[in-house]
Amino acid sequence: MTPPDILFSAEQIQDRVRAMARTIAAAPLVPDIAMPILVGGFVFAADLLRALAWEGVPLDVEMIWLRSYGDKRVASAISMIAGPSEQIAGRHVLVIDGVLDAGRTVAKAVSIIQAAGAASVQVAVMLDKQRPDRIANADYIGFTVGNDFVIGYGMDDAGKYRGLPYIGKMPS
Repeated sequence: MTPPDILFSAEQIQDRVRAMARTIAAAPLVPDIAMPILVGGFVFAADLLRALAWEGVPLDVEMIWLRSYGDKRVASAISMIAGPSEQIAGRHVLVIDGVLDAGRTVAKAVSIIQAAGAASVQVAVMLDKQRPDRIANADYIGFTVGNDFVIGYGMDDAGKYRGLPYIGKMPS
C-alpha cells in the first residue's frame, strides 16, 4: 500500500485547533455543551475540547453517533446509532465533526439536536471540502480541502487510518 500524501501535519493541526478554540471562546454566543459526531469527529473533538478548556470554556459533552459510510468510500443512508438525551433541551450546542463533505451527516445531526430542543446549534469541522452542492455549512472550519478522499486524525478508509496523527489523502 502506498502511504498517503500528507495534507496537514500534526503540528499544523494543533496550531489550527488552538486558533479555533480562541475564536469559539471569543464568539458572541459561546456553546455550553459539545456533541461530537462519532466516529469521524472523535479525535478532533478531544483536541478541541481540551483547547476550549484552556481558553476558559470547559464544555459538557454528549456524543451523537451517526453512520453514513460503513465500509465504503461512497456515503449511503445515514443511520443514528445513538442520539441526544434530554440534557440537550435549552442548551447551546457545538456539533463537532471531522469533515464536511456533502453535509448530509452534519445536517442530520443538526436536525436531530434541534428536534431535541437545543436553544442553538453551531458546527465545527476540521475539514470543509467546500462542495457547491452541500446541504449544510460549518460555523468554524479548521482547513478547506479539495474533493480528495482524506484519512487520519479520526477519518478513515473502511475503518483504517483513523489513528494517524496527521491528515492525508489517499493516492488515486
